[in-house]
Parts: sequence; C-alpha cells; structure tokens
Amino acid sequence: MRMTLPAAVLALFSALIALAPVAPAAPTASAKVPPGPVMGPCAAGELCLWERPDFTGGRQVHELSGLDIESCVPLPAGSTAAALANRTGRPVTTYQSAECAETGEFETYPGGGTWVPQSPYRVRAFKVWET
Repeated sequence: MRMTLPAAVLALFSALIALAPVAPAAPTASAKVPPGPVMGPCAAGELCLWERPDFTGGRQVHELSGLDIESCVPLPAGSTAAALANRTGRPVTTYQSAECAETGEFETYPGGGTWVPQSPYRVRAFKVWET
C-alpha cells in the first residue's frame, strides 16, 4: 500500500505523539503542597531588622530619611538582629560588631529587595552605602 506524503507525515506524527511522555496531572485541591517561604513585612525604602530568625520577634525599621549614609548605625544597646530585609534601594552592610569593625563578621546585601531569614551572625550595627 502506497501512502501519499500527507498520510506518511500524519503516521509519523501519530507515532511521535504515542512516544511522547505524559505530563503529570496538576495537583488537586486536596493535594498537600508545602508552603513557600514567608517574607517579613518591609516597605520599599526601608531596612527592617528582626530580633529572631524567620522574621519573628521585635522588628526595627530604618528609613533613608533618618540615616547618615556611609555612617555606622549601631542597634540600640542590648539589642541584636537575626533576620533582615533590605528594601532601601542601596547596598547595606551588617556587622557583628556594634562599632562596624571589620575584625568581626560582616556582609553586604543589595538594596533592590533582599530578604535574609537567618543572618550567619547576630547583627549589632549596619551601614547604608551610596549607590
């Protein structure tokens, strides 16, 4: 039996479809889907610091209008932060040292919207940098 070109193409296409993997079914309403990470609330233009990991505990909010750019800003005496969100639009460096000393741990976070649920050290001070 001789096939015409369109019939041969149709047969080949049908064979390829039969070999294609079947996509898994979409989860149903009763399927358990693990929740995604919850970001702490922090408005645009703010640096938010939480005293405990995962954006819990007391929260401190700092706005650019109240900060000296490129100056060390120690947290209030006796307080530290374990989580942060940088939405200032500028890079922010957090310090383990209350004096912004680079002999301890420090890390710089971009300002476009960075959420850190657990800092690798207790934050005691920070600096906001000029962009």
